[in-house]
Amino acid sequence: MKGNDSNTSSSSSERYRYERLTWPEVDQAAEEGRVILLPVGAIEQHGHHLPLDVDVKLSHSVCLEVGRRMPDEVLIMPPVTYGYCYHVMDFPGTININMQHFVNYCLDITMSLAYHGFKRIVLVNGHGSNAHLLEAVARQTIVQTDAVCTAFSWWDMAREAFLKVRESQFPGGCAHACELETSVYLYLDAEGVRKEQIRDELPSYLQESSDWYALDLFGGEPTSPVNWTSTYTETGVIGQPSLARAEKGHIAFHGAVEKICGFVKQFRSWSSPVRRDHHATPPSTNFLRKSH
Repeated sequence: MKGNDSNTSSSSSERYRYERLTWPEVDQAAEEGRVILLPVGAIEQHGHHLPLDVDVKLSHSVCLEVGRRMPDEVLIMPPVTYGYCYHVMDFPGTININMQHFVNYCLDITMSLAYHGFKRIVLVNGHGSNAHLLEAVARQTIVQTDAVCTAFSWWDMAREAFLKVRESQFPGGCAHACELETSVYLYLDAEGVRKEQIRDELPSYLQESSDWYALDLFGGEPTSPVNWTSTYTETGVIGQPSLARAEKGHIAFHGAVEKICGFVKQFRSWSSPVRRDHHATPPSTNFLRKSH
């Protein structure tokens, strides 16, 4: 009997985790109007001091904490572990998913969720080069279903909190395996950080053309091309991880969680916009469904 009680308690405490529910429970969650959070990351090099799982670990962890705080209002999906990393393939360990495959895969997930009755879907990104692709997924989900879908990177929600404690130079000090990502990883899993291997590396383009070419998680220049990563870093680091501290990670992590919780509360109650066709003569074909 004690074992059964324990299992029941465990299931109840994880009611915000999509994969832990039964199908009738998922059906009920859709009926309740819960918001779906889908964390999306990558398996990608992060210098000599961070593991390959940074992007997926951080986005998933943020989402799980949102679930713990508001278990009756959200469902957290199992993460999409792999992402678009073609430009990083000069570094061993990185796994790349073809751009169109990635979009189609994520869209298959959101389309399935919409089919099951979930009307509010959030894609929480953890890898910079996924961002534009997930925006495309969100747009396609909206035009192909009756769900409203949006996408953002978790660090965008951490901006207000983290910028109060940021010490690295701007731009460039927080771009990859940097002060932010290392701080949050230290907070979540300090033993996973190879602290003796932490080295700063700022890309040479900051000295050559910083007025036009500058990448940073919190801004930069709109003219900055995303080149092969190996052309501007030897170690895989782009930034100043030596300034990372677990305390900063705590601030950034919970700042992001609080922002997302606030967004979810509003997003859940957003009214569904009504589409209006302004053609004098109704279109005779349905090519939009075929050419998305």
